[in-house]
Amino acid sequence: MHNTVPSGVGVALITPFNHDQSIDYDGLSKLLELCIQGGVDYFVVNGTTAENPALTIEERYALLDFVLKKNAGRLPIVFGIGGNNTKAVTQEVSDFKVEGVCAILSASPYYNKPSQDGIYAHYSEIASATELPIILYNVPGRTSSNISSETTLRLANKFKNIVAIKEASGDLDQITEIILRRPPEFKIISGDDNLTFHMLALGCDGVISVSGQGVPEIFCKVFDEYIKSNWAASKEAHLSLFHLTNLLFKEGNPAGVKALLELRGLCKNVVRLPLIPATDELKGSIKSELIALDLI
Repeated sequence: MHNTVPSGVGVALITPFNHDQSIDYDGLSKLLELCIQGGVDYFVVNGTTAENPALTIEERYALLDFVLKKNAGRLPIVFGIGGNNTKAVTQEVSDFKVEGVCAILSASPYYNKPSQDGIYAHYSEIASATELPIILYNVPGRTSSNISSETTLRLANKFKNIVAIKEASGDLDQITEIILRRPPEFKIISGDDNLTFHMLALGCDGVISVSGQGVPEIFCKVFDEYIKSNWAASKEAHLSLFHLTNLLFKEGNPAGVKALLELRGLCKNVVRLPLIPATDELKGSIKSELIALDLI
């Protein structure tokens, strides 16, 4: 299978909410335009940053429909379908017939803490249920289990439609092992904004970013300058965002990036429980960073 997953900067879109907890489609529209104008390469809809556990199934697909229409074919779109109920995830993937989506991003099962053989069997079921390209998502900090390099490589070599992994383990040795042994066309995508520069240096293919949607005009330079061999400019962009990126995760994701987006006039600082909005103290720190970057 030809790998249709884009390289470059993807952004894991938030779900903007109004104060009555309904979806703020006006805010989402403004966010999409900021990202497109800022140089983002593709969108990820219904990832964990979208607060998808707090969305109904109807809301998830309404968001996808809205993004597809507003995007109007300008950027590729990846859709998130994951969970810890293998049968339910497999059924949803099997039933997925939406045109205009280039791949499915599927997070490793959370809470259950399956063995490596269990993780392999989980993704085997998903990959066998569809012809769509599948992006594995390893994020041990949220799932409490790690997809080992051996399991990633085993899946990549077995299933032609498992075409990439979003790697957010933070384990550069593990990531290097995948890079050294991956099959042709299998892509490795950074899932950690502040490790993106390091992972590009190792040979990764891009990033699915949280902070990239808030400051795309700077964040995209990390990738764009790197692939042009302008390493100093890439590093400068990375370092300029280092403190801001850490602030965005200080009180949980996406509370931080929603506070940033409110400061930039794009959407409201509203999340759904069990998350709570960023504190005034954090918003003040984020504001100071944005002022220093000349973004507000």
